[in-house]
Amino acid sequence: MAFLLLSYPERGAIWRRVFHEAGEDLWVGTDEVRDTAAVTHLACWQPPDLSAYPNLRVLLSVGAGVDHMPPLPPGVTLVRTVAPGIDRMVRDWVVMGTLMLHRDMPAYLDAARQGRWHQRPVRLAASRRVGIMGMGRIGRLAAETLAGLGFEVAGWSRSGTPVPGIGIHGAAGLDAFLARTDILICLLPLTDSTRSLLNAGLFAKLPQGAHLVHAGRGAQLDMAALSGALDAGRLASAMLDVTDPEPLPADHPAWADPRIVITPHVAANTDPEEGARHALAVLMAWRAGQTLPGLVDPEAGY
Repeated sequence: MAFLLLSYPERGAIWRRVFHEAGEDLWVGTDEVRDTAAVTHLACWQPPDLSAYPNLRVLLSVGAGVDHMPPLPPGVTLVRTVAPGIDRMVRDWVVMGTLMLHRDMPAYLDAARQGRWHQRPVRLAASRRVGIMGMGRIGRLAAETLAGLGFEVAGWSRSGTPVPGIGIHGAAGLDAFLARTDILICLLPLTDSTRSLLNAGLFAKLPQGAHLVHAGRGAQLDMAALSGALDAGRLASAMLDVTDPEPLPADHPAWADPRIVITPHVAANTDPEEGARHALAVLMAWRAGQTLPGLVDPEAGY
């Protein structure tokens, strides 16, 4: 049995130390692989040809995302990295984006570029209804933080699983959820059912002048529909950490649109030490025949 990490050298050095301190061996990079048939666990972001590892049992994404992973061979389990730092970093980005749109920062940034001093009305957080699509770990953490700031927060998930203190809408309640949402936050994973979900039809169900905070996956957002919703006034502004394509071409009109703020998929980066400790937890659970931490549920929110 061997655990292989495919990543950059700096991450490899930290993982090797953490594994060594736990009394575990770790191969870093393909040059260290002495026998591909010995590899049972593989951690990476962009996976290699998995057929080269005939006894692979667990594929671990070194990030929270897994939609970029290829179809897995029979008998291989997919696991995402679960690390408190990822959850908190994405929560911080979501809260930042929500507050920026709540306080009209895209309009102020545009005015500043033009050298204009233009004051806009200020609204209390309690007057703004936030809706979060995807009520996984990060969705719940963001909901808790935003509710603590005074926003009226509701969540949506296909399962409709209750979350203490937060009103949850299930699959059948999507229209009602959208109708009460002034700031829509997307934290959904990319699946067949969420691809292109943020489209003209969905935007039309939001209140006039709503806002979008998108930290899910780029392929969930129809960029042309976003532009149309902004031009029609259905949306007032948008904050994006993911786009389709990614990155956007330098001449894409979204870059120059003052109503859109784009960050280059930086809501979170996995802390290498946290990632290594999660990998060890996966290994220990696998040996014990227990449920693997981070086991992928394709319909769960982040």
